[in-house]
Amino acid sequence: MVKIPQRAAAVDAIRGLSLLGILLANMLIFQYGMYGKDELHLFHPTTTDTLGHRLVQVLVEGSFMPIFTFLFGYSMIKMRDALTARGRTSRWSFIRRSLALIGLGIGHGYYLWEGDILIFYGAITLLLLFFLKRKPRTLILWGALFLTLTGIVSLGAAEKNLEETQRLESYVTETTHVYQSGSYSEIMDYRLNSEPPLDLPEWVMLIVILIVPFMNAPMFLFGMAAAKKGRFLQPSAEATTYLRWSLLVPLGLVLKTAAVLLGSTHALSGVCIVLGGQLLALGYIHLFALLYAKAPSSSLAFRGFEAVGRMSLTNYLLQTVISTSIFYGYGLGQFGRLGVWPGILLALAIYMAQAAASLLWLEKFRSGPVERLMRSLTYWTWSGRIKPKLAKLRRAAEESRQAGRDAPSPTG
Repeated sequence: MVKIPQRAAAVDAIRGLSLLGILLANMLIFQYGMYGKDELHLFHPTTTDTLGHRLVQVLVEGSFMPIFTFLFGYSMIKMRDALTARGRTSRWSFIRRSLALIGLGIGHGYYLWEGDILIFYGAITLLLLFFLKRKPRTLILWGALFLTLTGIVSLGAAEKNLEETQRLESYVTETTHVYQSGSYSEIMDYRLNSEPPLDLPEWVMLIVILIVPFMNAPMFLFGMAAAKKGRFLQPSAEATTYLRWSLLVPLGLVLKTAAVLLGSTHALSGVCIVLGGQLLALGYIHLFALLYAKAPSSSLAFRGFEAVGRMSLTNYLLQTVISTSIFYGYGLGQFGRLGVWPGILLALAIYMAQAAASLLWLEKFRSGPVERLMRSLTYWTWSGRIKPKLAKLRRAAEESRQAGRDAPSPTG
């Protein structure tokens, strides 16, 4: 009989870490907008805020979402294994999960915030189904190929002309006014109906839409390969492996620092950002796993990371609710006013509150409310648990017993 896979606490903790980094990166968007975060000069930042922005760009942006992506691929394999162990096929469960994520993402993006990522994760699930049965080596090779192609595509830079610069600055200024003082309905209308500042041709948008899944594919595939290899299930036994892979941290930092110093208009900047971001993500994953392996099991900090990771969807959506209530006009109206460093401290405070709340919640419930909803929709059961297909399990058990009877005895 197939062994039912156990939940990997280290993976939950790493997922919790990714939520911290995602919040730190998103805090710039919550504060300054999707386009304003890279036009910080329009908000008259102090020298220390400019330094803080640079540090977030190097240490955080583009390196924590890939961690979440890696773990999404990892979880797909674990979900497939859990379904197989209970005699179930996985195709329709993945399709329902995909549709549920897309639906949740549409609601998140429509009613709350334009920075939603759930639609993308739901859509790419369907693409990743083609890789579910591939061997780890094959997944790594495909991931390396996509990573190389991503680097090639990122070569070159497009400078904005004067008209484009003026249009972008005008958009950021208008966004600031609406988001600082607008009502919920005014901000929602602006978010959904305002013309984006970058007037790209339709064929360019089509190419971007087609390329984006493949640019993000490497981390999904690396995560699937790690799950198939059983990585992160026994952290103490894998510490040496974690140490080797954590050496990617300085390499990723060098590449991302180079990108910031070169500036966005340099031809190599895009390559440094893309490759540096994903290499740094792999380094962060293994460095954190190493620290997790060395920490005592009673460590409150790592238990907090685990709790946030187990309720990742709930906490991700709560981060939007809390942050938009602080920065948008229908809340405290702090959009563009708080500053980078206070924003970083606010993100840390929100995360610590989420960790404490998650620990308390999980003392009474097995999962977060959004996770429970997702499991119910995925497995099509009210309890959110997989219903075993008893006929298949009995057949598998009988085949296992038969194989044992047919095997030659040790004495020949």
